[in-house]
Amino acid sequence: MSHEKCLKNVKIPCSCIAPSLVRVPVAHCFGPPGLYKRKFCAVCRKSLESPAFRCEVCELHVHTDCILFACSDCRQCHQDGHLDHDTYHHHWREGNLSSSARCEFCKKTCGSSEVLSGMRCEWCGILAHAACCVIVPPECTFGRLRNMILPPSCVQLFSRNFSKLHCFRISENLQTESDEDDDVDGSTQGSTKDIQISTDSSKQTLKIFDGNDAVKRNQFRLISVPRIAKNEEVVEAALRAYYINDDQQEYELQTFTQQVLLSDDVINRNDAAEDSNLGSVFRESVPEAWIIRAKPKDEEVIRIYPAWLKVGMAYVSLRVNKDSTVQSVIKEVLPLLGRQTECLQNFKLVEVLMGSKQVQRMVLDNQEPILNRLKDIRKTSIRQMNQTRFYIVENSKSIVQVNLFVGGLPPQLSPEEYTNILKEELAIKTNVVSVSHVYQAQGAVVLQISCFSEAERIYMLVKDTVVNDKPLNAVVIPAVMASKIPQNCCPLLVFVNPKSGGLKGRDLLYSFRKLLNPHQVFELTNGGPLPGFHTFSKVPSFRVLVCGGDGTVGWVLGALEEIRHKLVCSEPSVAILPLGTGNDLGRVLRWGAGYSGEDPYSILVSVDEADDVLMDRWTILLDAEEPAEGAENGIAEPEPPKIVQMNNYCGLGIDAELSLDFHHAREEEPGKFNSRFHNKGVYVKVGLQKISHTRNLHKDIKLQVDQHEVELPSIEGLIFINIPSWGSGADLWGSESDNRFEKPRIDDGLLEVVGVTGVVHMGQVQGGFRSGIRIAQGSYFRVTLLKPIPVQVDGEPWIQAPGQIIISAAGPKVHMLKKSKQKQKKTGSLKEMKVDSTSVSEGGRKGETCVHAYGRHHPGPGKQSADKS
Repeated sequence: MSHEKCLKNVKIPCSCIAPSLVRVPVAHCFGPPGLYKRKFCAVCRKSLESPAFRCEVCELHVHTDCILFACSDCRQCHQDGHLDHDTYHHHWREGNLSSSARCEFCKKTCGSSEVLSGMRCEWCGILAHAACCVIVPPECTFGRLRNMILPPSCVQLFSRNFSKLHCFRISENLQTESDEDDDVDGSTQGSTKDIQISTDSSKQTLKIFDGNDAVKRNQFRLISVPRIAKNEEVVEAALRAYYINDDQQEYELQTFTQQVLLSDDVINRNDAAEDSNLGSVFRESVPEAWIIRAKPKDEEVIRIYPAWLKVGMAYVSLRVNKDSTVQSVIKEVLPLLGRQTECLQNFKLVEVLMGSKQVQRMVLDNQEPILNRLKDIRKTSIRQMNQTRFYIVENSKSIVQVNLFVGGLPPQLSPEEYTNILKEELAIKTNVVSVSHVYQAQGAVVLQISCFSEAERIYMLVKDTVVNDKPLNAVVIPAVMASKIPQNCCPLLVFVNPKSGGLKGRDLLYSFRKLLNPHQVFELTNGGPLPGFHTFSKVPSFRVLVCGGDGTVGWVLGALEEIRHKLVCSEPSVAILPLGTGNDLGRVLRWGAGYSGEDPYSILVSVDEADDVLMDRWTILLDAEEPAEGAENGIAEPEPPKIVQMNNYCGLGIDAELSLDFHHAREEEPGKFNSRFHNKGVYVKVGLQKISHTRNLHKDIKLQVDQHEVELPSIEGLIFINIPSWGSGADLWGSESDNRFEKPRIDDGLLEVVGVTGVVHMGQVQGGFRSGIRIAQGSYFRVTLLKPIPVQVDGEPWIQAPGQIIISAAGPKVHMLKKSKQKQKKTGSLKEMKVDSTSVSEGGRKGETCVHAYGRHHPGPGKQSADKS
């Protein structure tokens, strides 16, 4: 709706012509339906008051009954062999901006919380009015984050048979509800939202189907028309309900009765339940049901799009009649495109259906009459005809190469043994499947598959396969073409643990996929860190952001250490976004005590400006001398030596005992441990239960530092610390100067050894009233355990049997990123700013504001009139 005086400023394309404006058809990636406050549907433009869908890759939001009318205009995040190009244009998405958002060009307010208003590029974040964005140069430079974004032109993924969720490695554990939406929510449930069955006696409500496909799925739209209405008015209302802006004279409505259904044979007879259900719906009852049908034509004009053009949406219009075949269309089109000298056999005509969830391509047979094909599409669905294009494509040998990461296999096997396991368990066809990479230490392989159907079969079969009582996992991974990455580009590899600290990881996954290329964001619960490192193995320079607790950081650093020799960039710097309970390493590197909803965009800017620092890592060898319990035949064998890596600290005694009790409590009721506050409360509770312990740990262990025996004081806990933060930010070593020891640093090659006398002492340390008992400082430690003692390394606890524990430096120091103290640098270009405030509770963007190089714009005198219009 618009004022008459404002009409000249309306440049927004209507939903009915949106498919014709799609530059490169890319399907959306819809997650499960959810409630999204203060958001608007991109199709009907109304607010999302009921559960709705959002795309996980772009800012599209749609009602459940509008999803069929959303066209495939998602961000193109990789090349897939169709319409690939190296130059990227702005990807404009309308609306869902904050009311304070300002246009980059006229500087007036362009956002609104009341209507769908304003445009935003989903790559660089530039904001503009719909009328102003047409003057923006089309090429996008990716904005402020351009050096961190993995350019889409450098990523290749052939994914014909895989859903978008599989392509972007998005967990499917929450997808069960949305899988049924095609059949249930498509147009039946939500369509009553717009038009309730009319109680007005002068009006009638009609069910409208747009073709045979809608009848099979029982997807209809409701329209309300006067009881005394002309046929043309009803046809017009029916077309409008399906966002069709064709001439109403070309369509007619057929009455819909059970007899028509039987004679036309459009109902799926295989399902008796569905059959009886449909029968009950379409008894002679109100509302009446009608089908839109296109009147037969002797000739019409079709658009043919040349697939080889790298820019624009150029097409040629061609008049076709009953005698026109696909071959004759190709013959007529080639001269119009300047390719008249080339052989007809070198080209094919491809029908492309640009659905919101999937882009379907079908090569047409050369002898097929083109009018018959159009008639068949319209008979199936009038809506689908509006979303269908015809591309003329050069024949070329299509290369199929799907890379599938398969983990969970037994470690330390040869490539031949892995191939044999896959043959036995998955029946792989070796003529189209080869093992391209083997990660023996981790028990993982990368399969290169040259057949789409075989790739899909293996992917689905892996999920239900168990080898040595361990389930396998499969991840579809893209190929990164490192040679095409710009020289000044240092992409950020993001790992997120969605289970860490209050389950905020899921919202961060969503935000980072929007701000970056989703192919550089990896969910750690889906295959661990290895798929991400493998994807980036050929990238000459990259950085890593780990979102999780200290345990998650240790997991990623351990995987990096194991795979370092296979990476071109063998020493990437690692930043931390702390999501856990303690987050001691995050505190030391200035990333904070824990994530509490900060703007993800500003976090990425901070990572870009962070300083590179070195940090020691330590190897702990655990060699139990006593035999393991439960040995067979009475013959006992000691456990084999175990090696673990340490980044923060290692505790023996009371410290580890509290961790162990907390660990057991979390395993019993994992659902309760979803907030940092609750987790710390449980720590306090288990601590109070240990308050009366006696101090005798020094009698149960012996300590040797750098080959010298060290006498232990009367203590209940012994802690080796690598960083100046322990137990959620406490300074265990203390700040007092001491001539006996050097001042601790995270890169000095030394560990500090501290004792605590019990739970009360630990509480005093955490309250800042006392520090620990300084015992030693060194680079090589041997601890002898005389009895089973609780041990914890970086928060992971267990009971260690009597024996030796040896702690020594682990290989090269690791490169970490320390948050810079200075404020975020201002950028010189207005077009490069991108600010995105994320409301974690809503799991989406709350509002955007354009900030210019010379500071934030305040509402000027023009704000009032802009708001009114």
